[in-house]
Amino acid sequence: MGIFSRFTDIINSNINNLLDKAEDPAKMVRLIIQEMEDTLVEVRSSSAKILADKKDLARQATRFEKDEQQWQEKAELALSKGREDLARAALVEKKKCGENALSLLDELNNVDDHIAKLQSEISQLQEKLADAKARQKAIIMREKTATSRLKVKKNIDSGRVNDALSRFDSYERKIDDIESQVESLDLGSKSLADEIADLESDENIDDELAQLKAKMKSANKTK
Repeated sequence: MGIFSRFTDIINSNINNLLDKAEDPAKMVRLIIQEMEDTLVEVRSSSAKILADKKDLARQATRFEKDEQQWQEKAELALSKGREDLARAALVEKKKCGENALSLLDELNNVDDHIAKLQSEISQLQEKLADAKARQKAIIMREKTATSRLKVKKNIDSGRVNDALSRFDSYERKIDDIESQVESLDLGSKSLADEIADLESDENIDDELAQLKAKMKSANKTK
C-alpha cells in the first residue's frame, strides 16, 4: 500500500471536510481532482508493471516444473542403466526445481492478493474521482453565487446606498427650491406673446361690444 501513502487523505477522508478547510473551495476541488487523476495514472502504470512481473514469475514457475519433470526422467534413465549415483544426483536437481517452482507459485499467490487489493483501491479512487467531478460544477457555482451575494450584502449594509439615497433626496429638494424661485419670478411678468394675446382678446371684446350696441340701438328704433 506504499503507493497510496501520500494519497491517504484523498482515499479515506470526506471531500467536504477538505473543502471546509480550504480558502478557495473551487481551487481545492481542482487540486483534489488533479491529484486523483495523477494517482490513477501512477497506479495503472504500476499495475501494468506488476502484471508483467507476474507473467515472468509464471513463466519461471512453469520452467522449473518442466525441469523437475525432466530430472525425474533423467533419474529413471540413469537408474535403468545401473547408474544409481547419477540417478541420485538427478533426484537432487529435481528436488531443487520442485522447491523453486513451489516458491514461485506461493509468490504468485501473494501477487494475486496484492493485485486484487490494488484493483479494489483503484475502484475506490475512481468512485471518489467521479463523485468529485460530478460535484465540481455545483461547488464552483455555489461559491460564485455566495461570493456575489456577500458583495451585495456588504454594499447594502455598508450604509453607502442609504447615504446616496439621502443625497438624492437633498438634491431633489434643492431643485424644487430653484424651480419655485423661477416660478415666483415669473408671476406678474408677461412675455411678448402673452401681451399680444391680451391685445387680441381685448380686440375681440371690443368687436362684441360694438355688435351689442348696434343690436340694442336697432331694437330701440323699432319701438
